[in-house]
Amino acid sequence: MANANTSTLERESPAATNSIASTEGFDHGLERLENAPQWLLELKRSQWREFLALPMPTPKAEAWRFARTGNLSLEGYQLPTDLPDADKKSVLESSHLFESFAGKMVFANDQLLEQTAATQEGLIWSPLSNAMSEHGALLRKFFMTFTPDLGSEKFQALHAALFSNGSFLYVPAGMEVSLPFVAYHTACGQGTAVFPHTLVIADAGAKVHLVDIFQSARKDTKNFACGMASIFAGPGAQVSYQAIQEWNLETLSFHLNTVSAERDSNVETIMVSLGSRQARNEQHISLNGPGGNVDNYSLSVPIGNQEVDQRTLQSHKAPSCRSNLLYKNALQDDSRTVFSGLIKVAELAQQTDAYQTNRNLLLSNSAEATSLPGLEILANDVKCSHGATSGKLDEEQLYYLLSRGISRKRAQELLVFGFFEEITSQLENEELREHLNSWIGRKFHATPPTKNLEG
Repeated sequence: MANANTSTLERESPAATNSIASTEGFDHGLERLENAPQWLLELKRSQWREFLALPMPTPKAEAWRFARTGNLSLEGYQLPTDLPDADKKSVLESSHLFESFAGKMVFANDQLLEQTAATQEGLIWSPLSNAMSEHGALLRKFFMTFTPDLGSEKFQALHAALFSNGSFLYVPAGMEVSLPFVAYHTACGQGTAVFPHTLVIADAGAKVHLVDIFQSARKDTKNFACGMASIFAGPGAQVSYQAIQEWNLETLSFHLNTVSAERDSNVETIMVSLGSRQARNEQHISLNGPGGNVDNYSLSVPIGNQEVDQRTLQSHKAPSCRSNLLYKNALQDDSRTVFSGLIKVAELAQQTDAYQTNRNLLLSNSAEATSLPGLEILANDVKCSHGATSGKLDEEQLYYLLSRGISRKRAQELLVFGFFEEITSQLENEELREHLNSWIGRKFHATPPTKNLEG
């Protein structure tokens, strides 16, 4: 077990302003770094300048079309300070969802509270705060080298400038790990901003599974979360990644993810969006070698006036690759979803097989789902398709359940489980599948967030 106080990248900061939108806050963040490599400090300074130079998103920007932009202010958010022991204990007690795992890390406000070390020779399972100095050459080759660039570049730069920790997983060539690695990320305290980062590198022929769980310590704290996850799958590697986002309903969140797939690799990602008053999810998939395959799934269950904004890009750069995207949303009350996805096929990427589907289930008359699928194809020997549907629950199925004494709310819940089964059935880990069904069910009994419909 490790403690955040033992990190080689962090130490207690002097009293100073912590505002994430101020230069004083950025300087304060740099003061927390200890033994950080020079290249990382230079990256942070350049990204801070990039953040200051870029404008805030507006509805006129194509990448933010149909999204609310009036509630993106960063005022009132600050970098976290050290947690009291009572809060650390509470977080640790709430971070035990899996009985069996290959490795585990628990973060609270980006501070490492607990780690179970991996025992396989050559495998690296390390907090980034330590890995930056212990495995600097490897990280420099991959860290922030492939970013989504799908509209949230200002927040992407803010993440790079202010992140302090996260999980780093490297699996050497030929190694197969059957149990999942699990990382818990918890936000604690009013106004706290967190910047969790995940980096997975699977070398040639490796096989690995990682689960990120994002949660809030309390239901009523206003928080800002800006996380990034990057997956690099080498030739023939197999990577499974799930991100379970259950921030509280007062949180503004960004999840900016990338997948880089080389020859004959197989990657599966599942993004589950349950929390946040406003969630922006970006996923950029790049298929770089022949025979690469990526399956990208997402589901959300917004309630109240939650907004889930989803932007994706499937970049086919090599021949004979396959990508399949399926995003499903079940919307209640006055909630909104936006999906904008593009399949982009390069001229050399012949025999591409690519699919993109967005399906929305509207559970109320005031819910709103917007879909903008697209294709940009330069090759002439491809199979590509995209589609989007929005509709209500099947009335006959609903009537059947109601006629057997099942309440309308419960009947809707059961039908939504059926709607999501196409995605949840992809989960091989039974523990995760059971937890996910429980999380989805809770959204039918949660209190909707307060109305704030600016932008």
